[in-house]
Amino acid sequence: MTPSKPENISLLCLDVDGVLTDGSIQVAPDGEELKRFYVRDGIGIRVWKRWGGKVAIITGRDGRAIRHRAAELGVDHLHCGVKRKGPVFEAMLSAMGIGPENVAMVGDDLPDLPILARCGYPIAVQDAADEVREGAAFITQAPGGHGAVREVVEHLLRAKNLWTEVVESYRDLE
Repeated sequence: MTPSKPENISLLCLDVDGVLTDGSIQVAPDGEELKRFYVRDGIGIRVWKRWGGKVAIITGRDGRAIRHRAAELGVDHLHCGVKRKGPVFEAMLSAMGIGPENVAMVGDDLPDLPILARCGYPIAVQDAADEVREGAAFITQAPGGHGAVREVVEHLLRAKNLWTEVVESYRDLE
C-alpha cells in the first residue's frame, strides 16, 4: 500500500512493549508484570483524543498494567494477548467501519509487520527492528517508551495544521 498522507489519519494504533514502554519486562515476585510508561506519551494520547482521534492498542502481551493504563487514557479499542495481529486489526477496522488508509500504526518489532503492511501510515520508533524501519513512512527520533508516541501525535497534528491550536489551548488554561 502506498502510504497515506498523515493528515488523513483518524485512528492511531499502538503496540505496547517497545512503543509505549522501553521494551523491558519487570516481573514482581508474585508473577505480575510491571510496566514503565512515559507520561508525555500519555499526554500525547489524551491530546490526540481531545482533537478527535481514536486510539487502539493491539499487543501480544496481557496484564493488569496494560489494561489499567489503557483505561486511564481512554483507549477506544484494546486487544491484549494477540498472537496474530493482522486478523485482529482487520476485524477491528471492519467493526469500526474505517479503512486502513485512515490508520497509523506505531510498531517496533516483527509481530507488528502484518499491521504495518496493511495500514495507511506505518510508523517505526527510533529503536525499532530494521525490518520495521524499512517499511515506515515516518520514524520517530525518540525510542520506544521515551516519548515516541507523543512525537507521533505531534507529527500527525502538525500535518493536520492543528498543532498551534493545541499548544494555544494549553496556554489559555488557568
